[in-house]
Amino acid sequence: MSYRIFSPMLFLAAVLLFGIEPQSAIAQAKKKSEGHRIQFKIKGYSDTTAVIAHYYGDNQYIPKDTARFDSKGNLSFDGKSELPEGVYLLVLPRNRYVEFVVGEQFQSMEFDTIDAISSMKIKEGVENQVFYSYQRLMSQMGRDAAPIRAAMSATKNPDSTAKLRANMEAIDKDVKVFRDKLFADFPNTFSVKLFKAALDPEAPAPRILPNGRKDSLYQFLYYRDHFFDNIDLTDDRMVRTPLFHNKVEQYIQKLTLQIPDSINFYADKLLSMAKSKEAYKYIVWWITNTYEKSQIMGMDAVFVHMAKNYYLNGKAYWVDSAVVSKIRERAKILEPILIGKKAPNMWLTDSSGKLYTLDGFKAKSTILYFWDPNCGHCQKETPKLLEFWEKNKARGIDVYSVTIDRKPDDWKKYIREKKLGWLNVWDSYTATDFKNMYDIYSTPVIYILDENKKILAKRIGVEQLPDFYDNYFRDKLGKATKE
Repeated sequence: MSYRIFSPMLFLAAVLLFGIEPQSAIAQAKKKSEGHRIQFKIKGYSDTTAVIAHYYGDNQYIPKDTARFDSKGNLSFDGKSELPEGVYLLVLPRNRYVEFVVGEQFQSMEFDTIDAISSMKIKEGVENQVFYSYQRLMSQMGRDAAPIRAAMSATKNPDSTAKLRANMEAIDKDVKVFRDKLFADFPNTFSVKLFKAALDPEAPAPRILPNGRKDSLYQFLYYRDHFFDNIDLTDDRMVRTPLFHNKVEQYIQKLTLQIPDSINFYADKLLSMAKSKEAYKYIVWWITNTYEKSQIMGMDAVFVHMAKNYYLNGKAYWVDSAVVSKIRERAKILEPILIGKKAPNMWLTDSSGKLYTLDGFKAKSTILYFWDPNCGHCQKETPKLLEFWEKNKARGIDVYSVTIDRKPDDWKKYIREKKLGWLNVWDSYTATDFKNMYDIYSTPVIYILDENKKILAKRIGVEQLPDFYDNYFRDKLGKATKE
């Protein structure tokens, strides 16, 4: 069995096919009059409309203009202002689309939607000649590699596997030759910059430790530290591509340990590299928005960090005063109740009017429970919490149970009927703003405090308490043993 392998001559074939002009052609294109004109001729379309749109971060469809086909399949998008440069989509009827690059304002393309990559002919413009020569190469590589991969999966013969692997390596080598030649000949095109950005950094060989073992973290740390080496973070156009958001997301959420201190450190590091205004704006917005909405406990610390270090000191210069005000208020609520902070004190009374402060409540660990006797969910969770407490109170766990309802009759009735033997308190002085003090916008809400009232966890479900406390007391015992 044999397979057709790429040859470096494919580059020459691509040049002849697309007629790629010298680098100077791009400069000539930019000397044309202001505005834009993007023309298409597409087989199989007439008397219907199409839209051009561009990527922006994780949004794939930001419409810019609409035009109508004539009876011969011609389509033209014209305007007096320049289009923002980046990767665009020609969105056709029946949810079909074709990507192209706007690196020049005057372009003309012709293709058949049955196979846009193979049939693409660039009539005007250099960027898409480069863009589609590379796309065609990668498409052909996929077709040639598919049967080899299938054969490798099917065979168990070592000799056959070795030959097939050599064929794959030959394909990879030919692609690299083509790519390096393309990058060298058109270094200033946005298309080449885009293809470079898609390349991962190549980590060196593993470092050998003094004990003779391989440093298992060395390659990972190198990869993370050099993750953006191939991406020009000074170029606004990178945000208007399908890869920029994915790179940012991978760096922050996959390559960074998901604890607030690590995320904050690498967020700051990434933003220090982002000299492009659009990249900087997008990264600040995405990190802030992602972690403000995160359902993972403790990630509100990232939101507070971003608020204080970017929005509230004027670095998020594009945001109006109304948005800044909302962010300031949200950060003001969250900062005092971040994990690791001492829980704000409260002065509340029990059903007989006796005062109990949170600071004065003695326990090895306090479950601070906010609830409402008329809340349906609370009525389901409170008996479960009671069962947990009765089984675990001997471990030094106690409950400081706060009703946010300021009408005590229903509360007192529920306490009696359910025999809630823990401390039950309410705001008889109407002096506590639960919403702002503890961010209580729904009930029930659980905070877990240590013996000094430092917040250990928050907003966890009753069903999570057994695992949390098993780990907590195990860790505490381990620390005491070491000391």
